[in-house]
Amino acid sequence: MIHRFNKTKIVATMGPASMNKHMLEKMIRAGVDVCRINGSHGEQAIMKTIIDNVRELNEELNTHVAILFDLQGPKIRIGDVEKGEFLLKEDSTIELTTQESLGNAEKLYIRYPQFYKDVEAGEKILIDDGKLELVIIDIIGEKVMAKVTHGGILSSRKGVNLPNTNISLPSLTEKDLIDLHFALENNVEWIGLSFVRSPEDVLDLKRLITASGKSSRVIAKIEKPEAVKHIDEIISVSDGIMVARGDLGVEMPFEKVPAIQKTIVKKCNKASKPVIIATQMMESMITNFRPTRAEANDVGNAVFDGADALMLSAETSVGKFPDGTVSAMQKIISEVEMLDEIYFRETPPDGNATIADSICYTACTLARQTGAKGIAAMTHSGGTAFKISAHRPKANIFIFTDNKTLLNSLNLLWGVRVFYYDNYESTDDTISDVKLLMKEAHLIEKGDYLIHVASTPLHERTTANTIKLSVID
Repeated sequence: MIHRFNKTKIVATMGPASMNKHMLEKMIRAGVDVCRINGSHGEQAIMKTIIDNVRELNEELNTHVAILFDLQGPKIRIGDVEKGEFLLKEDSTIELTTQESLGNAEKLYIRYPQFYKDVEAGEKILIDDGKLELVIIDIIGEKVMAKVTHGGILSSRKGVNLPNTNISLPSLTEKDLIDLHFALENNVEWIGLSFVRSPEDVLDLKRLITASGKSSRVIAKIEKPEAVKHIDEIISVSDGIMVARGDLGVEMPFEKVPAIQKTIVKKCNKASKPVIIATQMMESMITNFRPTRAEANDVGNAVFDGADALMLSAETSVGKFPDGTVSAMQKIISEVEMLDEIYFRETPPDGNATIADSICYTACTLARQTGAKGIAAMTHSGGTAFKISAHRPKANIFIFTDNKTLLNSLNLLWGVRVFYYDNYESTDDTISDVKLLMKEAHLIEKGDYLIHVASTPLHERTTANTIKLSVID
């Protein structure tokens, strides 16, 4: 096992630069905890190779790297353009059509059949993460005429954002349903739902997962104004949240994104739901061998905010230095985590708390007061891991479970390291076993304090109701 104890996890997007098994191993050794597969790009055969590589390396390295399959969602894109790219001139007028054609300076194909029905004159169209801006001036039948207000070079298949438009696309497209079936067949641990607009979008996906008999958990990607408006309800029904700053910063005024990010992280921490910060974290490292000072600060501030994980996108999927980027992020995280300010938040359970809530909070309090080296918890559902992680204890979090489906899933959670254990004879025997296993693995040593969290009787698999403090002898 790789004994690396960064609390904040690293999510790396797979692609041509990182799908080679040797490179993936270097990235895992450098600090990757979760591998993201972007459903917007690549064929299923390639995706299957990536999944197989991750699973094989988990066996070889005794790691528990999770897989996050990111559904494309109702993402609107342009089609291909002549010669791969062209200059979209400022103040020019261009026709936008839903009829498939090769784009140029006069006409551009929008890959969304309902486009002309949903938009209205005066609405903005943003292309390529907002780098180009158009305003609709007229709609003639199925043709939409627009004026270019901010031009530039436009290449094929760039994304389109309609910040003023209520689009009628469903949250799960036909492509998403095909990709979802593939992801569930391959038992991926996490499913990312793009362009969430309401809690019902999340519940629809969860119903499909349940009907399939699978146990994948759902991460709601926050990238639309509607999602920000309904954030409390979306957090409540989701298993995790991603602050997808790319589309969010295009769909909403960019100056609002920093405050939105901090607010969502706080809400997720309070709700014991993992939260990922994504997009442009170290974008300069797509081509450069070290990050900018601003990127280092962005990574550090996300750690300070309390994010569970930070995500790399093009940096690891198509960048020149995928393993170097992971290593650079790991170094920044490690440096920030030396500061006491990021740890245990004084957030005692409220009046609606369960016994398990109080037990997990008390375990973290006791760990802080005693300077315990670790908190070792037994769980079958994973709930104890989510609750302890949310309190951000300085002590290492060691989770033991007999539920093999949890081993990789919990690897996304802040501070959590997972171990398989299925000898549930008695509480005393289990605690003795855990101490011995951890001591043999050099995770604890003589004289260390260790906090144990479990449910008794063990065989009933109830929620946490027991704490024990022990000294390693």
